[in-house]
Amino acid sequence: MTRTYRIGVIGFGNMGARYLKALHCSPRWQIAWVCDTNPKRLRWAQEVVPGIAVGEDANQLIQRSKIDVLGIFTLADVRPHFIRASLRHGLHVIAEKPLAATVEEEEELLRLIEASDRLVAVNLFNRNTWYHREIRRFILEGQIGQLAILTVSHQTPGLMPTEGHSPEGPPFHDCGMHYVDLARWYAQSEYDRWDAHGVRMWGWHEPWWVNAHGNFKNGVAFTITQGFTYGQMAQTPIIHSGLEAIGTLGVVRMEHDFREVVIRYHGTSHTNTKRGPYEGKKIDVLCQQFAESLDAGHNTGFPTARDSVIASRVSQQMLDFARERAAPIVGTAEEMSRILKHREAQRRMGNAHPSLIV
Repeated sequence: MTRTYRIGVIGFGNMGARYLKALHCSPRWQIAWVCDTNPKRLRWAQEVVPGIAVGEDANQLIQRSKIDVLGIFTLADVRPHFIRASLRHGLHVIAEKPLAATVEEEEELLRLIEASDRLVAVNLFNRNTWYHREIRRFILEGQIGQLAILTVSHQTPGLMPTEGHSPEGPPFHDCGMHYVDLARWYAQSEYDRWDAHGVRMWGWHEPWWVNAHGNFKNGVAFTITQGFTYGQMAQTPIIHSGLEAIGTLGVVRMEHDFREVVIRYHGTSHTNTKRGPYEGKKIDVLCQQFAESLDAGHNTGFPTARDSVIASRVSQQMLDFARERAAPIVGTAEEMSRILKHREAQRRMGNAHPSLIV
């Protein structure tokens, strides 16, 4: 008989709400309670899962209830406290990334996690999408020969300065660490050396666009471009998001617009174009993977705390490198003000671009 696991959910913002819906729809999970400091969000949780227990004091909820797993979906500066609490209480963990607001604290948490026998999964969602799994299988089948070059781009009209996620850092860390992880997952190697450049858009003090390029230890070359600078005031919203994997014998390319994914396969014996749905963060896949791993008593394929910490550390180092290169200032504060007013009007009308969710 398949076991059901009890989980407590801390943090009911955008990502917490997504987890709650995925967990509620799965027969593998029983949601014991939801915790948030915002009473309005707790009322939303009770609308999503009628009758669910809610509270504002997570420490009391952890101590008073019997659960198997803690879901930690707060902002990064709050996560370390609850990761430590989980380990003290012998709980497994599903968490959002990054694990902490600084790389130093993430490294400390990683030591604690790996010294324990608890399973800790981190939502590095690209690994769980159908399209990246298919592309990786295509490469492993030898259709493009030996992987040589990876080009990753994620440029959208995403979060502007002052709009949110400040504990997670500027875009190349907050969002870009997903693509730093993705390139590492494809290369199946560790980063060796790189260069990085950035642009401080609209006079903002942090680079809001960064390009990093270099090599992995196995020789695979990479270029990663990430920025929330792509057409904020364009009459027609546009993004540039995708991946190209070039091998010694063939190539495969993918692009998406947050609605449809298009993959173009050009292998030695297989040429095809495939289209399919984007499908978002694939939280349902992560939760199912984690339940199966609990069944097995070991990780059966979910992204780990080590994967997250490496992606966080490397993306932060690349961002720092771009910042130290005296990233040029392009644009004005007046332009940024215009964009922020425009986006607030879009939100009020319900027309916010899906890329605002990173």
